[in-house]
Amino acid sequence: MDIVVLVKQVPDTETKIRIGGDGKTIDTSDVKWIMNPYDEYAVEAALRLQENAEATVTILSMGPERVVESIRTALAMGADQGVLVNDPATEGSDALGKAKVLAAALRSLDFDLVFCGHRAVDDDENQVGIMVAELVGIPHLGLAVSVELVDGKVKIERPIEGARVTLEGTLPALVTFGGAHAVWNPRYASLPGIMKAKKKPLDTKTLADLGLSPNDVGAGGATIKVTSMELPTERQAGRLLEGETAEKAKELVRLLHEEAKVI
Repeated sequence: MDIVVLVKQVPDTETKIRIGGDGKTIDTSDVKWIMNPYDEYAVEAALRLQENAEATVTILSMGPERVVESIRTALAMGADQGVLVNDPATEGSDALGKAKVLAAALRSLDFDLVFCGHRAVDDDENQVGIMVAELVGIPHLGLAVSVELVDGKVKIERPIEGARVTLEGTLPALVTFGGAHAVWNPRYASLPGIMKAKKKPLDTKTLADLGLSPNDVGAGGATIKVTSMELPTERQAGRLLEGETAEKAKELVRLLHEEAKVI
């Protein structure tokens, strides 16, 4: 059993984001980078299957050299090997461009299952994993809170409002993982795991290695472009109303009508 986990490196959720001078990108000069939390769930799910099904787990990512740190984190958790697509021509890729790169890299690997987070906490698009499945031509099973192999097929449970639904797909297949930290609760890398990760194989590929043209990906091949970025408007301080309950209710209605103009 071969499992490939797609991992993206994203800004730490506690990082204070600043918009770059071009008004279209973020200033990355002081950003701390981490593995996308939803991809951590995917890594954890793969490692649990690794323990039960003697699976080989490969981490696949794209981006600059700094992404190696996130791949090494997954290797320290227990994954077997890593692959990084590092090519400056991929810079500025939209969701489809990223999916093309990852799909091309997947075709060069052996895989029965592909795992990834359902979205990344930076772009928040919930598109890349689904697009990869479509480009590779395999089923997509989304938002898994459980995953198992049954009679040569993959079976997952996913939440719906007030219940869960069971999905089953033929292999190979792609499974995405959503907001279920209590279910997957990614393990920490142990010190022995960190030491072993330094010796595990990590292959680096370029677009040429994958048979892709720079015109198909990157900013030049993007079908969706970011035209501007703006930080949310800062909230104004709240107001405390004085007086008895009836007086406060009357004053609140007045403020909502005359100042906020919402009623």
